[in-house]
Amino acid sequence: MPELPEVETVRRTLEMLAVGKEIKHVSVFWPKMVKLPDEAEQFKDALKGQTIEEIGRRGKFLIFYTESFALVSHLRMEGKYGLFAVEDPVDKHTHVIFHFSDGTELRYKDVRKFGTMHLYEKGKEFETQPLADLGPEPFSEDFSVEWLSDKLKKTNRKIKPALLDQKILVGLGNIYVDEALFRAKIHPERIANSLTPEEEAVLYKEIVSTLSEAVEKGGSTIRSYVNSQGQIGMFQLQLFVYGRKNEPCKDCGTMLEKTVVGGRGTHFCPACQKLK
Repeated sequence: MPELPEVETVRRTLEMLAVGKEIKHVSVFWPKMVKLPDEAEQFKDALKGQTIEEIGRRGKFLIFYTESFALVSHLRMEGKYGLFAVEDPVDKHTHVIFHFSDGTELRYKDVRKFGTMHLYEKGKEFETQPLADLGPEPFSEDFSVEWLSDKLKKTNRKIKPALLDQKILVGLGNIYVDEALFRAKIHPERIANSLTPEEEAVLYKEIVSTLSEAVEKGGSTIRSYVNSQGQIGMFQLQLFVYGRKNEPCKDCGTMLEKTVVGGRGTHFCPACQKLK
């Protein structure tokens, strides 16, 4: 599933490709993808004649802003956006098309059909799920060592599932939790409220730096991720542990291991990340 760096990269490319374009009409080939309003026809009617003014992001969600509406889109496992000419053939996995007045089309493709779209009146998008109750953005002033410490002290969960909790911090997923924990030299099965203030400070720093570097590199291409221009991310070339089971640790040479923590495949170095 695309995490914050991948979604931010998609947002940036879509901003270049789609902002300023007027929606002539919308085609929906898989109505179940539209979660709000209840009927896909209402979704299509509402967006007709609207212009995309801005593209935002909240955690792993994209937000398309028009004059009147906020379209909240989650890519889930395989969702992809791409800009096409009207005469380009439509892929069989394309489920929503935004037809623009200039003859181009923004197409949403999703092999697994897991992606979701919610349409709100502008200003109401944060009042209900899926955006309500999300934690702070990792690059915002709201996310601080103090915030992280307070949240971790209140849970006796293992540190990995705690960091995957989007109410604590948005945007972190399996890849970047593994990477941040390795950089902070914290075992993924440590109990969250057992971390010392010093460890919390290091973890905070490594979360921010890991995500910052990943955004700079366009995210990580693991399996099928590409951005909206068909380009792969490059941060996977800098991964320390994720996807590197039975390969030597880049820091100490010990063979990396993979286990399951909180139901998620988890990569770590048994030497650098000793369980305390």
